[in-house]
Amino acid sequence: MVQTKIWDKSELAAAVKAIKRGALVAFPSETVYGLGADAFNDTAVSKVYAAKGRPSDNPLIVHVADIEQVGRVALVNTWAEKLMAAFWPGPLTMILPVKPDTVSATVTGGLDTVAVRMPDNDLTRELIRLTDTPLVGPSANTSGKPSPTTAQHVFHDLHGKIAGVLDDGATKIGVESTVIDLSTEQPAVLRPGKITPAQLEAVLGVTIDSELKHVSADEAPKAPGMKYRHYAPDKAVYMVADDDWTAAIVWAQGRLEPVGLMLTNNQIAKHQLSGMDFVWSLGANEDTAAANLFAGLRRFDDWAEVTTILVTALPDIAQNAAYNNRLGKASGGHWVNELFD
Repeated sequence: MVQTKIWDKSELAAAVKAIKRGALVAFPSETVYGLGADAFNDTAVSKVYAAKGRPSDNPLIVHVADIEQVGRVALVNTWAEKLMAAFWPGPLTMILPVKPDTVSATVTGGLDTVAVRMPDNDLTRELIRLTDTPLVGPSANTSGKPSPTTAQHVFHDLHGKIAGVLDDGATKIGVESTVIDLSTEQPAVLRPGKITPAQLEAVLGVTIDSELKHVSADEAPKAPGMKYRHYAPDKAVYMVADDDWTAAIVWAQGRLEPVGLMLTNNQIAKHQLSGMDFVWSLGANEDTAAANLFAGLRRFDDWAEVTTILVTALPDIAQNAAYNNRLGKASGGHWVNELFD
């Protein structure tokens, strides 16, 4: 078994050395922690799939330190140039035609496209610069489980399977990047994130297809999160609309076992839940809710007595799309009303 280390910023050289020898290193970003490997080392990339238990047809996002590195793996078009100038470094992944004879099908999932992004984290961009190679970087967790937003989350899932985790504290955004497909005639958002379709349209000057696609069992997904079960703890998760919290709390109080409750600060105050056990604050607004979602799901998943988690759903507007998308997948689309029938 590998002795997994947690490295701080002063130990960056150890992380660089590990990547160069073909080992796996988890790295921080503004979204979630990623599981890094040399994108041109097929043996190392295969270890990523094995460590996560990830299906091999699920493509990996390639992380770069600068625009020059994009050209090593992808064919850049005008749309991509505009979006790079507007949003990079930042939480935007672009799907582009793969550059021939560069990264292998192990990275692309057998497709003729490759997903690339430049993370908004100085430490990780320095890691990529010093290793002098783009890094694949899916979320550094067991496949299908809530994504990691701290180094400790990564260690919980992957200790003994990877060389180490580069620790830069909790991530700022807390949900994965927006994914936009720029390899087709019309740009299309394949996964919602912090950057909205309206923001993308304002830069590109064209209409964005933002209707999320469903991928069939025999079809290879172009982006992570399109096909397989994602973001879900082992415990049962139910979404709760704001108007249903009173009934949900009454239901929870009637259970023999404790129920995990995840609400905003306003909802906690409204229902007089401040300071109570089994209550997780999502914070004051949609940004803090997204940042705290996965950490709350992980907290209750690790709490042995808890068997059910109730989580607030946010209003169905563009700014909340990423949060509601991840919560919908974590819950399997189940709402608390189902428990009252």
